[in-house]
Amino acid sequence: MSETVEAVDAERDEAVTEPADTAGADEEVETSATDSEDLLVREGDIAGDYLERLLDLLDYDGDIDLDVEAGRAVVSIDGGDDLEKLVGPRGSVLEALQELTRLAVQQETGTRSRLMLDIAGWRAARREELRELGRSTAETVLSTGERVRLQPMSPFERKVVHDAVASIDGVHSESEGEDPKRRVVVFPQS
Repeated sequence: MSETVEAVDAERDEAVTEPADTAGADEEVETSATDSEDLLVREGDIAGDYLERLLDLLDYDGDIDLDVEAGRAVVSIDGGDDLEKLVGPRGSVLEALQELTRLAVQQETGTRSRLMLDIAGWRAARREELRELGRSTAETVLSTGERVRLQPMSPFERKVVHDAVASIDGVHSESEGEDPKRRVVVFPQS
């Protein structure tokens, strides 16, 4: 019995005197971030291959650029004369292609993708227009004290406007309605 007690005491002493292993936790977080980055790069590669096949089928020229920004894969197609056709009116074709590309990525990875697609710089230019719309609408609401309802927008467009409004003190924004007629409303702070 004294041998058992001594063995338990020895194990307890080892447990107390050994330094805590925090490196494992740090490695786990680092591995998780690396795995996440690797998945995003893989999503971009899958999307690039999918879109390249699409461009070949359509016989359209375009350069595909893959990147990772703000925790999502970003794919851009630039350089072709026919690319405007893939944007469509108010980006409607672009939105549809983005969803199809996300589904192609999901089929390969088994994970829902938040991939962002831009064609011919349309989304980047639209983002700037929407930022300006959000800022100018916020300024109007500040000067008049009256709420302003904007035209219906896609989720991407509403997010950009909400972010622009949030950067200005004295106003706030909310979305109202149901898609596809969901819109941003900008209010004075109460």
